[in-house]
Amino acid sequence: MQFFGGSEISPSPPVPTTTGNNAHMMYVFNRNGVCLLYREWNRPLHTLNPQQDHKLMFGLLFSLKSLTAKMDPTSADKGNLGVPQLPGQGCSFHSFRTNTYKLSFMETPSGIKIILVTHPRTGDLREPLKYIYNLYVEYVAKNPLYTPGTSIRCELFNTALDQYVRSIA
Repeated sequence: MQFFGGSEISPSPPVPTTTGNNAHMMYVFNRNGVCLLYREWNRPLHTLNPQQDHKLMFGLLFSLKSLTAKMDPTSADKGNLGVPQLPGQGCSFHSFRTNTYKLSFMETPSGIKIILVTHPRTGDLREPLKYIYNLYVEYVAKNPLYTPGTSIRCELFNTALDQYVRSIA
């Protein structure tokens, strides 16, 4: 069973509509902020150690989610800034762009957060992020040898992920 419909992974995954985009890196966090997976494809400069990098990225997501919920013009009950919200609750963001990269984000109802950092000209990546989540469900979550909350060390998932990222890059 797939989270986003259908019963199996589609043989032809969705592809972004822009050309020349490059995936730089991807993070997968659980609801507690534990980095389950970090992959790099095109990151020329390393400025932080991995633990600092993961904490900084999760903190950025937490802050942006909190800010977007507080700024929501359609909700009268905004809660307190910094108080975590349940997935799907309130206003949320999907991506932001700088002059050097674009960060695309998806959070599932189970609290899995997938972040893909790409070239700034990359188009909407909501469908590709859903496809990556479906890969996660098929190869990781359904794997009886995987212990939830631990690092993802599944060769089938890594291979499928690398092939898909190369197809959208």
